[in-house]
Amino acid sequence: QVQLAESGGGSVQAGTSLRLSCGASGRTSGYNLGWFRQAPGKEREFVAAVSWSGASIYYADSVRGRFTISRDDAKNTVYLQMNSLKPEDTAVYYCAVDRSSASTWHLRINAIDYWGKGTLVTVSS
Repeated sequence: QVQLAESGGGSVQAGTSLRLSCGASGRTSGYNLGWFRQAPGKEREFVAAVSWSGASIYYADSVRGRFTISRDDAKNTVYLQMNSLKPEDTAVYYCAVDRSSASTWHLRINAIDYWGKGTLVTVSS
């Protein structure tokens, strides 16, 4: 069993940055880690994922070049550095853990093993 707790959300102006953190309790060795988001009135969507080894990283086209995902296995934590934020980045951001290949996460939103409760990011123009 894995439990996830996100932090770092908040309200910011467009063009600024935020860093989200997700601490995991339980055994996460061998798991891939990542982030999804859900904007008001929209479906949850893939944001970024990093493989269990850290060697492979994947981003949604909408955030590539602005967001950076990283993991610190010593701290059992995954981060999402979000730069150049836009109003369309406003959403609840969810941390996720899953054994499936990180390259497939954008296709299997409904099959992710573990979810955090989410942290709200609001970007105003």
